[in-house]
Amino acid sequence: MTKESNQQTRPRVWLITGATSGIGRELTLQALENGESVAALARDTAPLAEVADAYGERLLAVQADVRDEQAVRAAVERTLARFGRLDVVANNAGYGLFGAVEEASDAQARAVFDTNVFGVLHVLRATLPVLRAQRSGHILQGSSVYGQSAHPGVGLLAATKHAVEGLSEALVAEVAPLGVKVTIVQPGLTATPFLANLDVAAGLTDYDRTVREVQQGIGELPASAFSAAARIAEGIRAAVDSPTPPLRLALGAAGATQMRTALEARIAGLDGWKHLTDAVDR
Repeated sequence: MTKESNQQTRPRVWLITGATSGIGRELTLQALENGESVAALARDTAPLAEVADAYGERLLAVQADVRDEQAVRAAVERTLARFGRLDVVANNAGYGLFGAVEEASDAQARAVFDTNVFGVLHVLRATLPVLRAQRSGHILQGSSVYGQSAHPGVGLLAATKHAVEGLSEALVAEVAPLGVKVTIVQPGLTATPFLANLDVAAGLTDYDRTVREVQQGIGELPASAFSAAARIAEGIRAAVDSPTPPLRLALGAAGATQMRTALEARIAGLDGWKHLTDAVDR
């Protein structure tokens, strides 16, 4: 058996951030149920106690905040000490901030970037040396429908997801010659604690007809508007199983439609102002 085929058939080792709830927890459970091993990172690993009892040495629960680069590096070292390698990195940890762009305080804006963007960078800096040395691995970058679109109230959240998508587009070309794959994961609305854990900016009445109306509309959505986290995790795993995984993986038809509308509007904008765009070259 060649080294390449052995890598394809042996059980994978996952490192998953935000592993105690939502999509991260489902990814953790599905990997373990399929005979794989998981280093599960979270600020509080207590919710994984029963999982650890069920799967023993194949689960390494590590208390680590992605905002703390040294804690992330230590978690990766523990992962290698336990499992000897690293096959899939799921950069899943993150949270949302809801409010008008003007309403968000500086502290709120910096905090959401610290987790959603700098946390992603901390994980990349800690894991890429391992993947490069192996000349193999798959990085899953947690984005969302807001990585390609935005509406009133999600400006700061969308800014973090746009940032992740931008750096990932560069990253995929940087690491492809080294045998490392990158997929940006773009779920739509998902039935997780994400909405319940939103940080909400202090409101200004001038935004009641935009931001507050959107907030009310989201709150009134039926359960059927939200995808199941387990199904999202299944979609992610299917992409990881593929020999040619996508750069972007949209999960959920409503979110894909929202992103398509945003992309088509950008193209229309380019075409509509083409006369000025081209005029600067004459």
